[in-house]
Amino acid sequence: MSIEARIAELGLTLPEPAKPVASYVSYVRSGNQVTISGQLSNDANGGIKGTVGVDVTPEQALEAARLCGLNLIAQIKAACDGDLDRVVRIVKLGGFVQAGPDFTAIPAVINGCSDMMVKVFGDAGKHARSAVGVYKLPLGFAVEIDAIVEIR
Repeated sequence: MSIEARIAELGLTLPEPAKPVASYVSYVRSGNQVTISGQLSNDANGGIKGTVGVDVTPEQALEAARLCGLNLIAQIKAACDGDLDRVVRIVKLGGFVQAGPDFTAIPAVINGCSDMMVKVFGDAGKHARSAVGVYKLPLGFAVEIDAIVEIR
């Protein structure tokens, strides 16, 4: 089954790839590796903003990480000239959660994106990962995740 068919089967819809908001590019291809810039928990409705454990619930944060995952896949598709079947492996995700002082379940939040990568790409979606709680994220979003991807 193609990756596009799997995305459809999962009932997911990829957004348009987000444009950079500062002095950087959305992704860089170097040989067979693509580094995707951090994708925020943004969507057409404005996304999920706030501080997890303060004004964002863990469940909302998990959804925020899923939004980041959809945004990452949209960028990966752009980097692969529209052909997600070129993905060999999701190598690494770097997850950042805007976390309140008592919120420590950072890895559980980033699972929203990690689980999506495995559902979409199968074994090729299994990856190394970091999950970090931070004081603030750009534009007040709750979650940001970047990625390194191997492609053919």
